[in-house]
Amino acid sequence: MAQFFQIHPANPQPRLIKRAVDIVRAGGVIAYPTDSSYALGCHIGDKEAMERIRHIRQVDKNHNFTLVCRDLSEVAQYARVSNADYRLLRANTPGPFTFILPATREVPRRLQHPKRKTIGLRIPEHVIAHALLAELNEPLMSSTLILPGDDLPLSDPEEIRARLEHEVELVIDGGFCGLDATTVVELENGIPKLLRQGKGDSSWFAA
Repeated sequence: MAQFFQIHPANPQPRLIKRAVDIVRAGGVIAYPTDSSYALGCHIGDKEAMERIRHIRQVDKNHNFTLVCRDLSEVAQYARVSNADYRLLRANTPGPFTFILPATREVPRRLQHPKRKTIGLRIPEHVIAHALLAELNEPLMSSTLILPGDDLPLSDPEEIRARLEHEVELVIDGGFCGLDATTVVELENGIPKLLRQGKGDSSWFAA
């Protein structure tokens, strides 16, 4: 049965943040708020937890997970970022964007795009997400919380709890955070390619 933490969206309780991160480190799957919608998250090195998220979402092995990072220095650890790419990232983070970049050797092979060796990364602008990442001290492996048959991500923590009570270890209630997916942008040597329009101003990436 999932635990349920009510965490203040502006002043997260450190005790609850630490307990949430302990659950992640122990192999748990959590549902947590971001600046675009709720997401499922687990430890970057936990293959079993990743497979559980795939099962919850009913997606295949080609589904792209995202590494949710604290800042640009962490992004640079997992992706090859040119100077031109860095300028675009700096201008648009934190925010509701997922950037597809060439992966470094730090990224587990199972997380990379099978053909292109790329990885999706994002830096959310959400206090609870930042608190989790700061305590964890590494990225969260994440996927948007859209369940099979649904058109939109789940947004009500009580509904998330009801539907995933036996599928995840923790649901974090951080209030309503939106229904929009992130805007997805592929970056290569400062040349952006808009792959999906979601939340956020994409004028920076217009052709």
